[in-house]
Amino acid sequence: MEFSAVNPTRLACPAPAKLNLFLHVTGRRPDGYHLLQTVFRFIDFADTLQFDLRADGQVVHANPLPGVPAESDLVVRAARLLQQASGCRHGVTLRIDKRLPMGGGLGGGSSDAATALIALNRLWQTGFSRAQLQQLGLQLGADVPVFIFGQNAFAEGIGEELHAVALPPAWYVVLIPPVAVPTAKVFTADGLTRDTPAIKVPDFSDAPTRNDLQSVVCEMFPQVQQAIDWLSQFGTAKMTGSGACVFAEFSSRQQAQGVLESAPAEMQGVVAQGLDAHPLLTWLP
Repeated sequence: MEFSAVNPTRLACPAPAKLNLFLHVTGRRPDGYHLLQTVFRFIDFADTLQFDLRADGQVVHANPLPGVPAESDLVVRAARLLQQASGCRHGVTLRIDKRLPMGGGLGGGSSDAATALIALNRLWQTGFSRAQLQQLGLQLGADVPVFIFGQNAFAEGIGEELHAVALPPAWYVVLIPPVAVPTAKVFTADGLTRDTPAIKVPDFSDAPTRNDLQSVVCEMFPQVQQAIDWLSQFGTAKMTGSGACVFAEFSSRQQAQGVLESAPAEMQGVVAQGLDAHPLLTWLP
């Protein structure tokens, strides 16, 4: 995805989803943030964002999500944050083809914000490095930096300490229960495990892993437990992030597609391929 010689003032860019192959809560900081260990994997299920250059400095969201004010939209906030940090006088008109569900644990809002920072860094020619954009992204949310980092990663801290990992090819069935999980409510739940022993980066593939948030979310939202129970017939099924989406890994598209096609009519989902890297990885030094 490069500038068009015919129209160098417009970019259309993907914002891929992520899966948390596991998610352990290992502690809690004095400021209330939880300490985590997780592996992020990018998949080819994505939103698409369009950016049209403006000369008037305004940031305009052409198709905002219902019920989400512009000032709280992460993509608008990302654009304004980059303007402020860089002193850029350009503006942009934003459009989002939204496929990733809100409150699904796929990182949709964070991925959109990261794609906005990467794309606008190019469209506005602000010249920020990957590390600089990761620092900006952290101001927007703990999951934003990994999408700017651009590689599948073992993450620690609040999710910002990232170590690139190589993951084998895989296909996933991702089920999308019809609920939006409030992340803050999950992390403040009394029943949340907050003391899972830490594991080392090289050992994660051999260590017993789980999603520590899963039991809390399943108690709040039985639809998530139902999705896990059904998908567990075909392999290890886990919730991603703070939910609600549930996934299982398969060795081929055909196998994954067959499983999804056998799902009950009320269960919605997609088949997605695991990516080796973020589609915009090469856009940043």
